[in-house]
Amino acid sequence: MGSSGMNRPDMSVDIAGIRMKNPVMVASGTFGYGPEYADLVDLNRLGAMVVKGILMEPWEGNPVPRHVEVPGGLVNAIGLQNPGVEKFIEEYMPFLRSYDLPVIVNVWGRTAEEYGDVAARLSEVEGVSALELNISCPNIKQGGIAFGTDPEQARKVIRLVRNRTPLPIIPKLSPNVSDIGLFARAAEEEGANAVSLINSIPAMVIDVETRRPVLANEVGGLSGPAVHPVAVKMVRDAARAVRIPVIGMGGISTPEDALEFIIAGASAVAVGTANFTDPLTVLRVIEGIESYLARHGMAGVRELVGTLETACDRKQD
Repeated sequence: MGSSGMNRPDMSVDIAGIRMKNPVMVASGTFGYGPEYADLVDLNRLGAMVVKGILMEPWEGNPVPRHVEVPGGLVNAIGLQNPGVEKFIEEYMPFLRSYDLPVIVNVWGRTAEEYGDVAARLSEVEGVSALELNISCPNIKQGGIAFGTDPEQARKVIRLVRNRTPLPIIPKLSPNVSDIGLFARAAEEEGANAVSLINSIPAMVIDVETRRPVLANEVGGLSGPAVHPVAVKMVRDAARAVRIPVIGMGGISTPEDALEFIIAGASAVAVGTANFTDPLTVLRVIEGIESYLARHGMAGVRELVGTLETACDRKQD
């Protein structure tokens, strides 16, 4: 690293009461439940592990084909396939507890009540550090409108979960809104301990020969480098709107991508799609942030959070 043990930058962060050895986590849905990557990546080196979304019952997800590569990323419609909460607790939590690693469980539901049920059940489980709420899901009782694109629906699900768990809750915000700050503030007001963003961007790929959608689900979510500049701007907006920590994600494949989020106001970041192309990306990002801090003479990563300078900032000086 070029820095001795004496002056290595302090990489630790505290997000919603979760003490993390560094600010880099892996994003939900891109790292399975841990065992899938454990032979490739030392999980103890991660800041935190965010596991794939969990529902009360097992869920098959969408039919195949359900992902397609595009320039700059991936469009996927996996459909939140998962083993259900009981199987997750029984089969995966003992494995995850064997690591020195905060475990954040991504939670979803088809109704607000289902989110609450999953949250309450996970609150009883040793080793669960926090819950990430995937509020980009369609509410089947409300005609399929996504919880995360209607402020009142978002408030309702966050409030309900807040009442059913003592664990830190981290709503994952949808980018499919005109004012991300409004949703971040709503989450904060309803008792969220942090927010994470962005989720994937709605997208479609067409096979021009058959004139049909490539994905069986027709539409999916775009993730990867193509969404990165959009995500950076939304993280900046969310961080300016709230006092709770912001976790930034969207197209991180280099340390510089992660640093952009931190400078924009994110207290932590998550590596997602890049895990599929190179599982060691997350370790390179951790090392790259540390060497950046050392190079710039910073004592710790917390010094860098929200240090973005804009023309407006300079005018005010």
